Amino acid sequence: MLALGVSSVVSYPAGLSGPVFDDPLSRRLAAEIARVAGAAVHVLILGETGVGKELVARQIHAQSARRQRPFVAVNCAALSESLFESELFGHERGAFTGALSTTTGWFEAADGGTLFLDEIGELAPAMQAKLLRVIQQREVTRVGARIARPIDVRLITATNVDLEQAIADGRFREDLYYRIKVATLKVPALRDRPGDILPLARHFARLHGGDGVDFTPKAADALAGHDWPGNIRELENVVQTALVGLEGKWIDAHDLSILQRHLPARAQKGATSLEQVIDDLLLRDTENLFETVQRQLVVRALDYSGGNQVHAAAYLGVTRNVLRTLMQRHGLLPGPRRG
Repeated sequence: MLALGVSSVVSYPAGLSGPVFDDPLSRRLAAEIARVAGAAVHVLILGETGVGKELVARQIHAQSARRQRPFVAVNCAALSESLFESELFGHERGAFTGALSTTTGWFEAADGGTLFLDEIGELAPAMQAKLLRVIQQREVTRVGARIARPIDVRLITATNVDLEQAIADGRFREDLYYRIKVATLKVPALRDRPGDILPLARHFARLHGGDGVDFTPKAADALAGHDWPGNIRELENVVQTALVGLEGKWIDAHDLSILQRHLPARAQKGATSLEQVIDDLLLRDTENLFETVQRQLVVRALDYSGGNQVHAAAYLGVTRNVLRTLMQRHGLLPGPRRG
C-alpha cells in the first residue's frame, strides 16, 4: 500500500498520514499530485464530499518548496458574509463592535506557505469579489486598517460544486474561476477506486484501536460491494462502529453497519420514469409544485439514509450545509431540547 507521508499534522481523516494510493486510479492521482506540487501555481481540487480533498491539498503542500512554511485550512461554507473579511484578512482593534484586539487573518497566517480554501463554491458573490481582489493584488488590508500588507501565499481551493455550471447560472464569478484553476486535480469517489477500500478499512481499524484486527472474506466483499455515498468519511464511521463490542480479531459482514437502501417496490421495478412523474404533477396543476417536490426530496433522502445527514446530502448531490439550509427552510430540523 502506498501512503505518502506529510510534514504537517493531518486533520481528516483523523490520523491518516496521507491518501491511500493502492488502486490504479489513485496511483495516477499520486503522480498528478507530484507534478502539480512542484509547479508553484494555484490549484483547484474537485471531488465529492468526503473523498479526502484536504488530504490531497496537504500532499501538494508537503511535496512543494513551501513544505517548511504553514499550511492553513479554512472551510468557506462556515464563513458568514459579515465575518468573511475579518476571518480571511484580519482586523484592527476597534474596527467593529467586539474587536477588542488586533487579529491576523488566515491569509497572513499562511504567509510563505499554503492556504487551503475548502468548499469555495459556497462563497456568496460579494465574498468572491473580495477574494478575487486579494488574489490579483497579492496583498490584504485588515478591516479597519488603511495600509495594505503584501502576502506570499499559494492558494489551493476545493469544491464538490460544478463551477462551470455555477458560472452559467450566475452563482460564481468567471474571472475568479480562472484565477483559482491554473491547475486542476479530480479526486475520484471511493466507489471508483475499489482497490483503496480494504487498505483504508484496515488503516481505520488500526487507527481506532483495532491492532491485529482484519476483515473476513464476506466482510471484504460487503465493503467492495457498497457504493459509499459518504466516501472516506462513511468508511471510517463504518469501521469504527464495527469495532465497538467486537469480540476477537475478525470483523465479519454482520458487524458492518453499511447503509442498506430500501426503495419502494414501484421505484425498484422502474415502472414510472421521472419524466412521467413530473408530467403527471404538471397536468394536475399541483399547488406550490417546486416547494412540494423539494421538501419531499429532502424528506425521502433522510428516510432513505436513516436520518444520516451526510448520506442524505450525498444522495441529493449537495453539501451537508446546503441540506441543513433546506431542512430549516421546510421545517425539518429538530427543535431545541427542553430541560
